[in-house]
Amino acid sequence: MTPGGIPPEPDAPAVAHWNRGVLRSHNERVLLDRVRAAAPISRAQLARDTGLSKPTVSTALDALERAGLVRPVGLETGARGRAALLYEPDPTAGYVVGIDVGRSWIRVAVADLDGRLLARQDRHNRARTSATMLTTATDLARTVVADAGLEPTAVVHTVIGCPGVYDRAADRIRYAVNLPGWGRPGLRGRMEAALGTTVEIVNDANLAALGEYHGGAGAGCPLFVYVTVGTGLGMGIVADGRLFPGAGGAAGEIGFLPLSPRPSDRVGHGASGPVPRRGMLEDAVSADAVVRGARALGMTGPLTAKTVFDAARRAEEPAASAVRHEAQRLAHVVASVAAVLDPELVVLGGGIGANADLLLGPMTTELHELTPLRPRVAASGLGEEAVLLGAVATAVATARDRVFTHHTMGQG
Repeated sequence: MTPGGIPPEPDAPAVAHWNRGVLRSHNERVLLDRVRAAAPISRAQLARDTGLSKPTVSTALDALERAGLVRPVGLETGARGRAALLYEPDPTAGYVVGIDVGRSWIRVAVADLDGRLLARQDRHNRARTSATMLTTATDLARTVVADAGLEPTAVVHTVIGCPGVYDRAADRIRYAVNLPGWGRPGLRGRMEAALGTTVEIVNDANLAALGEYHGGAGAGCPLFVYVTVGTGLGMGIVADGRLFPGAGGAAGEIGFLPLSPRPSDRVGHGASGPVPRRGMLEDAVSADAVVRGARALGMTGPLTAKTVFDAARRAEEPAASAVRHEAQRLAHVVASVAAVLDPELVVLGGGIGANADLLLGPMTTELHELTPLRPRVAASGLGEEAVLLGAVATAVATARDRVFTHHTMGQG
């Protein structure tokens, strides 16, 4: 230390070496991002697009090719003079796993860094404990990786989608009431130990929203929400291509919106009795509410939400009335969301949302009576694949950063 407590200046050679390393890494990252955005692309075009000199582009591109991050893909055609070599990102630089854990199904896929699915499997979720559920998910993930012809060490990152909100500090899922025991502390740590990769846990509605943004009904939409209605009720918010998670990750947990006064959930002229739990919006809109409403209107026999919708599709009463009532309640959900967020689009998904052919008409009618704020409402473009594809897209974004960071550290 100098007498004033200021650290001494480092030697000039060390500073120069550090600056060169940072500049080299910066240039390589700029080029890699441009190759990802515009592939296939030539060295000359990269120089024009980035403003870097041709020798700098050549040096950096050679380093990226040696690291396995980019690869030549062919020659430019139709150009005058000598044909230029074209480059693209190398999607085999790493692989990712996406996992969707739901009450009925566990879905797993493995993809390369282009997001191309190499293998996938779905399995009924019959687990009744968190330990069994974790074992089912991790065993299925290992099977799918092997199906893709990969070694487990080739997987860079895993993203798991499930109901609830992940509390990073406590390493546990909160509010996943439909997955027994899934809220036990230590989930992420146990998954990382079982899979041998880094693991990220994200709310399933949030991942479905990202899936819809990347390849579904929300593609290119600057502000939209994905509302999933099934066993529960949830929502993901995407603004300018990014999730809005809120302060603690619970933005979009609209199932917790209170209903006041506490409803008896009357349908038509019948009543189904008190709504269970805490009189929340989820209790009035989810699959169980559809069944309760159908029974209140006189539908008998073994009922599920699917049987009610199937009967309504055949124009059978009282199923058709129960479905119209569900559509009206969903219109109230959309009206509430519109007043707070003013989204351009509401994408309807989940098991109940999959019946958009029956719901969208009465929802639109009800919205016109409820509010002047009426966003466009559309059916999910990805259906039951939305969560899994959102998990893959999220994992790819992280893995791309990881493989580049690993390359940079290797040069250091």
